Amino acid sequence: MPARTTTRISLTALLGTPVTDSQGHLRGRLKDIAVATGEDAGKVAGLVLKTRAGLCIVPSHQVMETPAGTLELRSAGAMVPLEDQGNYLYLQQDLIDRQIIDIHGRKVVRVNDVDLEWMGQGAAHLLRVCEVEVGLRGAFRRVFKGLLPRATLEKLSRKFTARCIPWEFVDVIEVDPARRVKLRIEYERLGEMHPSDLADILEDLAPAERAVIFTSLDEEVAAETLEEVEPKMQKALLEKLGEERIADIVEEMDPGAAADLLAELPEEQSDAILEEMEPEERQEVSDLLEFDEDSAAGCMTTDFVSLGKDATVAQAVEALRGFDGDPESVTEVYLLDEKRVLYGAVPLARLVMAQPETRLSVLAEARVLSCPIGMHQNELAEFFDKYNLHALAVVDAQSRMVGVVQADHVISFLRDKL
Repeated sequence: MPARTTTRISLTALLGTPVTDSQGHLRGRLKDIAVATGEDAGKVAGLVLKTRAGLCIVPSHQVMETPAGTLELRSAGAMVPLEDQGNYLYLQQDLIDRQIIDIHGRKVVRVNDVDLEWMGQGAAHLLRVCEVEVGLRGAFRRVFKGLLPRATLEKLSRKFTARCIPWEFVDVIEVDPARRVKLRIEYERLGEMHPSDLADILEDLAPAERAVIFTSLDEEVAAETLEEVEPKMQKALLEKLGEERIADIVEEMDPGAAADLLAELPEEQSDAILEEMEPEERQEVSDLLEFDEDSAAGCMTTDFVSLGKDATVAQAVEALRGFDGDPESVTEVYLLDEKRVLYGAVPLARLVMAQPETRLSVLAEARVLSCPIGMHQNELAEFFDKYNLHALAVVDAQSRMVGVVQADHVISFLRDKL
C-alpha cells in the first residue's frame, strides 16, 4: 500500500488559483474556502469559485491539485451557485485579519494566514486545514503576493519564524450579525487564567467578542476580572447583562470594589442591582457607598478576619478556613474586644509557627496601626510608605474596626496619579 503523502500550502498562495475542468478549460478562480463548524469543525466542506456567472461552491472532494499547481474539477457538474452560505466558516471572509485569543501567550493576536494540506493521491486527494498563522510569515505572504513569483514568495516567507496555532484550537464565536473567531478552549480554562491576564484579553477584543467571552464566565471569575479593569470597561462589560446577573457577579466582588463599581453606574441602575443582591451583601455595599471615595472608608474592604482577643491559634485557623473573601488578601488576623474595638493584629507567619492552643493575644503585635475612616488617600499613601504596610485597619470615631485598606489599592491610586 503506497504511503500517504501530504503537500502543505497556504491560503494566501491558493487564493486566485485557476480552476479548470478535466479538459483544461478555465471554469473560475478560487475565491474562498468553506470550512465546516459544529461536529465537523475544521473539515474543508467546499471551495468557493469566482466565475463569469457569479460565485459557485464545489464540494472539496470534487477538486484536486494538478502537478502544475492549478486546481482541477473531477466533475464540472459539481459546481452550484453560492446562494445560501450555510453553516460554514469562510477562511478568507471570516478568519483572515480577525482577532483570536492565544490562551498560551495570554493575549489577543491577529490571523494573518491559514496553512492547509493536500492529503493522499487520487480518490483520497483531500484538502484539510492545519494551522492558523499569527506571525510575520503570513503577513509577509499577503503583502508581497502578486509582486513575487509564488515559489519565490514561499521560499522567502520561510525565513520568518512561524507563529502558528493548531486548527483544533480554533473555533467560531457566534454573534449576531457577524461571526468572529476565538480559540476553542473550555471556559474552565479561561477561569484558570489570572484575572489580570483575562482583563487584558477582554480589553483587546472587539465589543462583540468581549461580550460573548465575559458572559460565559461564572460569577466568581467574572467578579475577579471586573476588579481588574477600568470603570469605563466595567460599564461596557455589564451593559448587555440584566440586573439579576449583575447582582450575582457583584456579590462575588470585594465589597469595596463592588461599591466603587456601583458608584460609577447611573443611580437608577445601581439601586436596581442592590435590590437584587442578598441582604447581607447589599448592606455591606450600601454602607460603603455612603463614604467619600477618596477617604480610607471609601477605598477599604469590609472583608477581613477578626476574632476575640482571647481566641486561640486553632480558632484562628478555623476562621481562616471559613473566610469567604479573597484568601490572598489576608495578611493578618485582627483581634477585637466585645465592642469591636481594635485590640491587636497577628501576622499569618506567627500563626503558622505557633502551637494550636496558643492565645492570639500573646502573638499580637506590640503596636497595632490603624487610621480613621476619613483619612484622605494621599495621607494613606504616605502612611503605607512610612511603615511599609501590606494592610491597614480602618476604625470609626469609637475606635471600632470597620474595614481594611489593602496595599494594592494604594498602589493603584498612586499609579492613577502618574
